[in-house]
Amino acid sequence: MKKFIVERKLPGAGNMTAEELREISKTSVAVISILGKPYVWVESFVTEDKIYCIHEAESEDDIREHAKCGNFPVNGIDEIKAVIGPGTAG
Repeated sequence: MKKFIVERKLPGAGNMTAEELREISKTSVAVISILGKPYVWVESFVTEDKIYCIHEAESEDDIREHAKCGNFPVNGIDEIKAVIGPGTAG
C-alpha cells in the first residue's frame, strides 16, 4: 500500500476535548471497517486549526472515500515518497 498525508482544515481543532477527538477516532475506525479494502489509519497530528493524518491505502481515491463516508474534510492529499529524521542523518 501507499502512504499518504491528509490535510484537514478544522478550525479550533487544537481546542477539541479528548472526548471530541475520541469520537472522531471512533468514526474513522468504523468507516475503515466498512470500506472493505486494505486501509490503515496510522496516526494523526492535531494543530490549532488542522489535523494531519497519515493513512496507508491503495489509492488517493480510497482516502477520499474514507473521508466522504466519515464526513471528514479533505483539503489536501499527498503521497509520502520518503521519510527522513535524525536516524537518516548519518
